[in-house]
Amino acid sequence: MKLVLRLVACLNLVLLVSCGQQNKAQTVKITQETKPNIVIIYTDDQGYGDVSALNPEAKFRTPNMDKLANEGVTFTDGHSSDAVCTPSRYSLLTGRYSWRTSLKKNVLRADGPCLIEKDRMTIASLLREQGYSTAMIGKWHLQMEFEGDVKKGGRDWSKPFTDGPIEKGFDYFFGIPASMNYGILTYLENDRVLDPPTLYTKKKLDVTPRTYRMTPPYQEEQAKGYVEVAPSFNDELVLKTFADKAVEYIGNAADESKSGKPFFLYLPLTSPHLPHCTHPDFQGKSNCGNYGDFMEETDYRIGQVLDALKANGLDENTLVIFSSDNGAESNYAYQRDTYGHYSCMNFKGGKRDVYEGGHRVPFLMRWPNAIKAGSQVNDPVCQTDYLATIADIVGAKIPDNAGEDSYSLWPMMQDDAVKQKADRPVIHHSFTGHFAIREGKWKLNMLRGSGGSLKPVIIEPKEGEAPFELYDIENDPGETNNLCFEEPEVVSRLTAKITDIIKTGRSTEGLPQPYVTENWEQLTWMSLN
Repeated sequence: MKLVLRLVACLNLVLLVSCGQQNKAQTVKITQETKPNIVIIYTDDQGYGDVSALNPEAKFRTPNMDKLANEGVTFTDGHSSDAVCTPSRYSLLTGRYSWRTSLKKNVLRADGPCLIEKDRMTIASLLREQGYSTAMIGKWHLQMEFEGDVKKGGRDWSKPFTDGPIEKGFDYFFGIPASMNYGILTYLENDRVLDPPTLYTKKKLDVTPRTYRMTPPYQEEQAKGYVEVAPSFNDELVLKTFADKAVEYIGNAADESKSGKPFFLYLPLTSPHLPHCTHPDFQGKSNCGNYGDFMEETDYRIGQVLDALKANGLDENTLVIFSSDNGAESNYAYQRDTYGHYSCMNFKGGKRDVYEGGHRVPFLMRWPNAIKAGSQVNDPVCQTDYLATIADIVGAKIPDNAGEDSYSLWPMMQDDAVKQKADRPVIHHSFTGHFAIREGKWKLNMLRGSGGSLKPVIIEPKEGEAPFELYDIENDPGETNNLCFEEPEVVSRLTAKITDIIKTGRSTEGLPQPYVTENWEQLTWMSLN
């Protein structure tokens, strides 16, 4: 109960801050000359409580994330589309739930066909058609295809890789293929490998439980558990490298932006995902061990980007969107028990879980020209909504075969009196591919006991036990009191609604759309026939 009260107190604090603001942002009319630059900053495995503006009792400070909250809008009930990495990234860029693809559970690796289908609209391709310059700097993790096979005759690193960001709407790309534990650890630019990954490394255990590093020394021969790495790769320098590249890009794009060609920058960072490879300048600085140090470095790098916007005279007309791909990694329990830091606040679970801790994440937007400082939206929203929101802002039309699960948040961003439709559903999804549906205050977890952990324990209900888990999230954000028997009509209604959303290939209005139906064992309550 103490933790429930802690969350309520924190949300009330945000509410008080927002109520203290004086002026509402006026409805903004966007023209070609006033289209905003758009920057999406996407962290990796960051819990809701890892922003000090959202969690005043956090054991580290995040002044630059706090700036986004204080100078923009906080969506207190914002969600990643999934509880793990790859599917959330697909959904953010396409406005479509990833479980409609062949990826029904788990994540992808570094090398292979991209999950984003050929010719599918992305935020980048939409904005490029609207006259934007588009760039991505950071971690991709949707797969791309490299020449050759490390297990079958080796690689040809001199050849361009394919099916990466450049084919998905980005004019420029600099980054790494996937999470550092998945290999091909080197920097990529556009469609080229900058330093061939000719050496091999594996996870090296770090000092705190369940943490590791991907750091030299490297070896010349591959062995079990080893991944490809470039001789020059240093995990401690990745965040700095991405931030420096982002600052450089903003500086180069500034003049064109002021002359009527705005830019879109997608900046998916690698932190605080493992390895916790904090830059030496930040080691030992926080009150939350290496995790807190890594978070403070992350915040500093975000600050570099915000400072670059300001230095180039772009901050007033730039929409900055900030969120995370899922909730905190399971070592959140170590931070909680050792330092008293609650990455997941009082929410149940963390990364991989269908419970709130798996997908309720920081969800902030700042655009001084259009968004009232310190405002707040409490309705459930999802990162799938970014595509429709951005299309709404720039006046672009989304065809029926794109953005199938994307609702525009633009009216809510301008005026906190505007609310989403009461029947707007949000679908949650776990590492193991299990579902939940959220509508208003109600959340129905579709498989009792599945959770979404690495080795899920699927509990078949005994006679007299509830088949699903129904929670009143407004009054029970910790998901402690299953109301399945008390509210059978709600269970029936939500079951019918998620069934229809899956079968029609979309959750928004429009023509039904095709989707991949094979290998879908998680649909225990329904048939696709």
